[in-house]
Amino acid sequence: MQFASRLDNVETSAIRELFKLLGKPGIISFAGGFPDSAMFDVEGLREASRRALDEEPGGALQYGATEGYEPLRAQLSSFMKNKGVDVAPDGLIVTTGSQQALDLLGKTLISPGDKVIVEGPTFLATIQCFRLYGAQLISAPVDANGVDADKLEALIAEHKPKFVYLIPTFGNPSGGTLSLERRKKVLQAAVKHGTVIVEDDPYGDLYFGEAPPPSLMALTAQVPGSRELLVHCGSLSKVLSPGLRIGWMIAPAELLAKATMCKQFSDAHTSTFAQATAAQYLKSGRMPATLAHVREVYGQRAAAMGAALKREMGDAVSFTQPGGGLFFWARLTGAGGKLADANQLAKRAIEKGVAFVPGAPFFAQDPDVATFRLSFATANAEKIEEGIGRLGQALKG
Repeated sequence: MQFASRLDNVETSAIRELFKLLGKPGIISFAGGFPDSAMFDVEGLREASRRALDEEPGGALQYGATEGYEPLRAQLSSFMKNKGVDVAPDGLIVTTGSQQALDLLGKTLISPGDKVIVEGPTFLATIQCFRLYGAQLISAPVDANGVDADKLEALIAEHKPKFVYLIPTFGNPSGGTLSLERRKKVLQAAVKHGTVIVEDDPYGDLYFGEAPPPSLMALTAQVPGSRELLVHCGSLSKVLSPGLRIGWMIAPAELLAKATMCKQFSDAHTSTFAQATAAQYLKSGRMPATLAHVREVYGQRAAAMGAALKREMGDAVSFTQPGGGLFFWARLTGAGGKLADANQLAKRAIEKGVAFVPGAPFFAQDPDVATFRLSFATANAEKIEEGIGRLGQALKG
């Protein structure tokens, strides 16, 4: 069978492949990027779905508008307003998870050979998606304070990319959060060079203590001309339920129109029943309590993982304690002659009954084989301590 040439530049997800190794009984996995199913507000969602069927069964069960179910777009408009973003319901479209928004951006903006700047490291599915459409990916360096804004601007000036893709808040996999100063610099660079910035924000509500800086979209009011160059992708997957597959995209009207047209070809519309359920849930006022609970639980687990890493691995690993999100991003230092290759450590770890994701696949360029990602979302403190203990044993050999 002859496949499309566009598939030559993409590979199966390294994370998906890793899951095939996780059938070993008793294994503790820090590999996935999933929220904990125990965090789902099942009762609230059950009531929301019931109200959706009681109040507007036709709207919930019939075909719907490609742009999204109007009551949900109104609720998402209010949800974003509470986060400092003024957007009308018709200024956003509902997508089947925020990942569909990335695919729509690939379809509408990327021609083969176009340059796109991403963070190094960045979300693995983004690398795969943009390469599928023929993008030449360029990495901008990141640290605990997010992308290096000065180096990013230099890359923009040099390469003149079609757009820049960032996860500014609790990035996947880096866990980093772009500082307020850097956020403003990014928006200023966008205006100076006329470059589109894509802000992916699935984790911004998952902070553990102090709230992160406002989103890039919220800050556009402070940088004249930047709103017309910013695309914001949001999601309910990490804070409510990934099974609903509810995401959204805020963008200039011209881009939204093109994205809507491409979405018509893909799925006609996101599930109207899921949209109606999400609309009723947001309308119910339960989200603030749900977020407070999720933040507390994940914050405790992140603290447990950070303490365990220091205790079990010492100076053989370096990391920054995340202030939110789902991930630790760590790097093997090789101190004391210990292992400095995360791929080798991953194989040893599986034998010890613990799994994580090596960091190299998260780089579009110049992969750092010493890096790795750990998720603390689905393991309680006891399992985290046991799992990191096993990882420490794997490091020793």
